[in-house]
Amino acid sequence: MRMIRQSISSVVLCGALAVGSLGPSAPVSAADPMAPHPKVAEAIEQIDAQINEGPFAATWESLEKVEIPQWYKDAKFGIFVHWGVYSVPAFGSEWYPRQMYIDTKRRGDNFYQHHIDTYGPQSKFGYKDFIPKFKAEKFDPDAWADLFQQAGAKYVVPVAEHHDGFPMYDCGFTEWDATEMGPKRDIIGELGSAIRSRGLRLGLSSHRAFNWKYYVRRPNFDNADPKYAGLYGRPMPFLFKDDAADYQSRFEPQDEQFKEDWLARTCEIVDKYNPDLIWFDFGITANQDTHYSDNHYSAYLQRFAAYYYNVTSDREGPLGIINYKWQAFPEGAAVLDLERSKMDAIRVPFWQTDTAISSSSWGYTENQKYKSAGRLVDDLVDIVSKNGCLLLNVGPRADGTIPEKDREILLSIGDWLRVNGEAIYGTTYWKTYGEGPTKTTTGHLAEHKDQPFTSQDIRFTRKGESLFAILLDWPESGRVSIKSLADQAGNESVEVRSIKLLGSQSAIGWQRDAQGLHVDLPASKPCEFAYVLKIN
Repeated sequence: MRMIRQSISSVVLCGALAVGSLGPSAPVSAADPMAPHPKVAEAIEQIDAQINEGPFAATWESLEKVEIPQWYKDAKFGIFVHWGVYSVPAFGSEWYPRQMYIDTKRRGDNFYQHHIDTYGPQSKFGYKDFIPKFKAEKFDPDAWADLFQQAGAKYVVPVAEHHDGFPMYDCGFTEWDATEMGPKRDIIGELGSAIRSRGLRLGLSSHRAFNWKYYVRRPNFDNADPKYAGLYGRPMPFLFKDDAADYQSRFEPQDEQFKEDWLARTCEIVDKYNPDLIWFDFGITANQDTHYSDNHYSAYLQRFAAYYYNVTSDREGPLGIINYKWQAFPEGAAVLDLERSKMDAIRVPFWQTDTAISSSSWGYTENQKYKSAGRLVDDLVDIVSKNGCLLLNVGPRADGTIPEKDREILLSIGDWLRVNGEAIYGTTYWKTYGEGPTKTTTGHLAEHKDQPFTSQDIRFTRKGESLFAILLDWPESGRVSIKSLADQAGNESVEVRSIKLLGSQSAIGWQRDAQGLHVDLPASKPCEFAYVLKIN
């Protein structure tokens, strides 16, 4: 298997075209920009040869036998990083590359008019012209990795390629990447090395599949010129239609040329960076209602998953794992991820929420709408109590610095985890996730509807013979009653021997009756938010 992977790498490296001093406004290749990359076909042959060696076949039946690695189930908390050329305009959101070509508002911001007012018309200054401004001159991967470790994260998932089509790694299938333009550095390679040197796990995310319909075209836009297809994608006819902006109800399926390029690129990420986790955004399905059994992309997802699982089963260390959204995979073949949403009950199998420190954007923008560290810790606790983990995003500036507010929030979470981490890391769910009046909302982007938790809201986790009752607010009375631990029928197996408030040296008084376990808390709080009772 290793011989096959080495040959794929050599195929890719031989296919890389040097740009030299050419700027992004110049044609980047003498080859036909509408034709497949000349090295894709050979890479696909090597990929299929690897798949044929097994042990996983490119079928759902085979892939559903994958086992989630224990490190992932124990980690509970990871950091997502959205960083790319879109951090240069720093306006609205990381969807600036798309919205700057659409004359309408998105979530209250008119990207189109802002672009004209700030940079000039899209025919003169396109998204490609931000690339020279994306210098990453202050990017310090060791400083990032130190911050993520101090935040208490156990895995880090930088975006390898966003919808904009600009890989942040050394991509052998395009010249439009961070090693040959902009920073002219292998961002993923450098950051991955720093992350792993600190004992953290490395994941990578791919949003490539939606590049197919990301850019809306008009004849006078720069993105309509085929010579820039290496960044914007081929200017297919449907991209010029008035309804091209309505990608959810009118999603034209990707053609075979695009899907083969996608497969070659995504397998290359595996070969070059050996990630412990691969995270997929939408685009690998048409919409939320598309089931994997009726998905035009499924054959390519099966081939990728078989390749990835086979490669990682042949390496030292645990098997890799895949995150998917909506219904792109059967739940036994990968781990479900919910964007800005949570479960309202315990879910078996294991799952993940991805959300951001900012409620307004994933990438860096000016005037971010930040969440509080307390809210994010409450979310983490709620998710873990329901058998999930939290992937929390930060958005660095174009120069490579992480904003002070992001740092402050991450360090505050890290402070909480240093006191209370034993109630999070390596735990599992209990017979009930918790109690209290506040319910979480479900569905895509549902977090915007969530209400703050109260002192009556309690969440449970367990580890060995310890049960952790996590209070999501401090009761003004100084006393909490936990109904789920009432001394009554059904709780005979729960024998309370001692109770400790993590982070506090004070003795804890308690009594138990048919109405609940009643705990008297000390006068002072041991931390800023989410207070953990360790019950033995």
